[in-house]
Amino acid sequence: MPGNKPVLAHRMAGIAPFHVMDILAKAREMDARGLDVVHMEVGEPDFSSPRPVIEAGIRSLQQGLTHYTPALGLPALRQAIADYYLSRFGVQVDASRIVVTPGASGALQLILGVLINPGEKVLMADPGYPCNRHMVRMFGGEAVSLGVKASQDFALANDQVIRHWDRSTRALMVATPANPTGRLLSLQQLRFLYDAVRAPDGMLIVDEIYQGLVYDRPVETALKLGQDNLFVVNSFSKFFGMTGWRLGWIVAPEEYVPALDRLAQNIFLAAPTVAQHAALAAFQPATLSVLEERREVFQERRDYLYDALVNLGFRIQGKPEGAFYLYADVSAFSGDSFDFARQLLDRAAVAITPGRDFGSYRAEKFVRFAYTTD
Repeated sequence: MPGNKPVLAHRMAGIAPFHVMDILAKAREMDARGLDVVHMEVGEPDFSSPRPVIEAGIRSLQQGLTHYTPALGLPALRQAIADYYLSRFGVQVDASRIVVTPGASGALQLILGVLINPGEKVLMADPGYPCNRHMVRMFGGEAVSLGVKASQDFALANDQVIRHWDRSTRALMVATPANPTGRLLSLQQLRFLYDAVRAPDGMLIVDEIYQGLVYDRPVETALKLGQDNLFVVNSFSKFFGMTGWRLGWIVAPEEYVPALDRLAQNIFLAAPTVAQHAALAAFQPATLSVLEERREVFQERRDYLYDALVNLGFRIQGKPEGAFYLYADVSAFSGDSFDFARQLLDRAAVAITPGRDFGSYRAEKFVRFAYTTD
């Protein structure tokens, strides 16, 4: 009957909204009234997709390349991704292990779908990207959030993982660089975590979607650790500037690819065809040159914003080494970061994201600034 409360699946009780959406809605209403709002709440670069990528997408439409691709992705794109790992990182990855997906979110759905049984656990850091725990919940699993402190660079320690691992734990999920903190895990840290989960035959899932956006140190990949017990997720959204194209990929252990293929056929059939053809241009030298220039711009923004916030009294545990976020302690100004974010919008027309969107561990003390805009 119209007006009746909908009867929702039980899993929806564990799916929380983004609290920043309230702030974003208010910020857009202020924009509509002609106010000059500084948008630092959304993790989307203000650059449009690189011109070679756009032109490749247009050509694919003009050539009528609009049909379904194989569920695992265009063979040419899978090979291009494999070639990128070799040329950029010196890592040999067989193209047969690469699965092209509708964004990194599609990649995580596939991985969790083939790994997680109802009631099984996935360990992850708090703070962290909120959709990860919600996707675990979607497949009937339990996301176990482990609080990480600013003093430990917001990084999970291997002994922390070992203490919380039990017989029902299936996987550990980490991100490097991480959202919302911008922190990197070194290869040595990743090796410790990798070894910690391999011993009980667990899986390590590494989110590398901000991989190209690294500052002050070389870019690395977890694929240098090995090929077993490891899933790596990446995306064309962040470094490659293709957010709206909705395209990502998985590098999976060979034995899991048939199951990923089967699940992809049933969930979304294939990633967007035009986006896949456009992404072939993402690895061209001209495109990579543009992306490197943009990376340098993000680094300049990070340096400026970090100094400015620290001078204003925000506490930040050193400059983050990647992504385009600063996770700042606001306890010098407020005991409620959500209220602080609302006041900042009302009184200074600056929109930021409260810590509660990224978990519950000390969330009331932190806010995230995104330096995605000039």
